[in-house]
Amino acid sequence: MKLAVEFPSVSYREGAEGVVKLAKAIEDIGYDQLDMFDHVVMGYPTTTRAAPMYPPQMPILEALMTLAFVASHTKEIGLGTEVLVLPQRQPVLVAKQISTLDTLTDGRMRLGVGVGWQESEYDALEESFTDRGRRMDQAIAVLRSYWSDDQVDYQFDDYSSTAMAMEPKPPQGKNLPIWIGGNAEAALKRVGEIGDGWLATAIEDPAIAKRCKDKISGYAEVAGRDPGEIGYQMMLDVPPRDEEGKKFYQNLDRVVARVEAVERMGFEWGALNATAIFQAGPEASSRSSIRSGKFTTPSTVDSDGEEASRTIIIFPSQGKRPFRQVDLD
Repeated sequence: MKLAVEFPSVSYREGAEGVVKLAKAIEDIGYDQLDMFDHVVMGYPTTTRAAPMYPPQMPILEALMTLAFVASHTKEIGLGTEVLVLPQRQPVLVAKQISTLDTLTDGRMRLGVGVGWQESEYDALEESFTDRGRRMDQAIAVLRSYWSDDQVDYQFDDYSSTAMAMEPKPPQGKNLPIWIGGNAEAALKRVGEIGDGWLATAIEDPAIAKRCKDKISGYAEVAGRDPGEIGYQMMLDVPPRDEEGKKFYQNLDRVVARVEAVERMGFEWGALNATAIFQAGPEASSRSSIRSGKFTTPSTVDSDGEEASRTIIIFPSQGKRPFRQVDLD
């Protein structure tokens, strides 16, 4: 199984040097993919708006800017987003940004996209929330057109272009992979019809995973596509929004078992949440058989008032050792 890691935006608290160290360590450890999490703004709860999924003041670095910074300090690891909320961004600009990143990284980009869930964020960016699914489909077509066509012409309900060009083309051209996130029926249909891969949230029940994959295959066949060409990635754990989520990486046998279970479900990629790994704390590396990398965050203080170390638990895709050590100090 190949493994992706969702890069923690909070690493910036260590300064730019901390971001660089963490990115290099993730690559040196042996991860296959480094992905950025995307939100531009977060809304406070109001009388007409429920509390958001994450705290309003949660620090989130802009995904593509951070990815560009990280790209300049890595050499081989795949780079991407999980996921970029595509319908709240101008697609021609996104096409240029991703094409530029792919060019400067010699073809290491994989774009993960989703429709998002936060209506207030769409409002702040002055984009429509209710038709985001339709605009998502159109935006994906826009991206591929600018990545492959010498002259770009299209007329969609929401986007249009007449006799335009964009250079340079990304090294991967129209084959630059676009993976689609979401477990809703509309997302599964979108993956089957136009996606290069599915970015699934954590699914525990193998029967549910199989049912979703079967639906994607069915939609692909109706669209005249080969279902076997669609890639599959699943989060190994849910985002750490509660105490149970924070404990996931403290039980390493459980993590290994989960990786194996996801692989048995037919997913060739697994995604780890680095923030959850940090929140698991030093206990995650307590066993002598575990090799780990350490990353200190100033927000964590032990009982003696000293800064405590966080631990990155890793699973290289190759090699006999289940873990490798990388010193981030």
